Amino acid sequence: MKEFAASQAKNQFGLLLDAVQGEPARVTKKGRPVGVMLSMQQYERLRGAAWEQLLETMDAIASEAAAEGMTDSEFNVLLADAS
Repeated sequence: MKEFAASQAKNQFGLLLDAVQGEPARVTKKGRPVGVMLSMQQYERLRGAAWEQLLETMDAIASEAAAEGMTDSEFNVLLADAS
């Protein structure tokens, strides 16, 4: 992963934009990592993967709850519990 100091990222923003088209870039401030910049394509791919993983997890939980006999009304009570 390429690394840019915050001041370099600010002063050479076009270079940073070009660099992230190939791979994400770490941005540091005073030598400490403070962020990562990535291309829109990489972001969309990560976002899609995370969304798919969330849906798969929700489906697995729903299947397990149904197999254990949880009803929709019991589920709604759990959702409404503010504690």
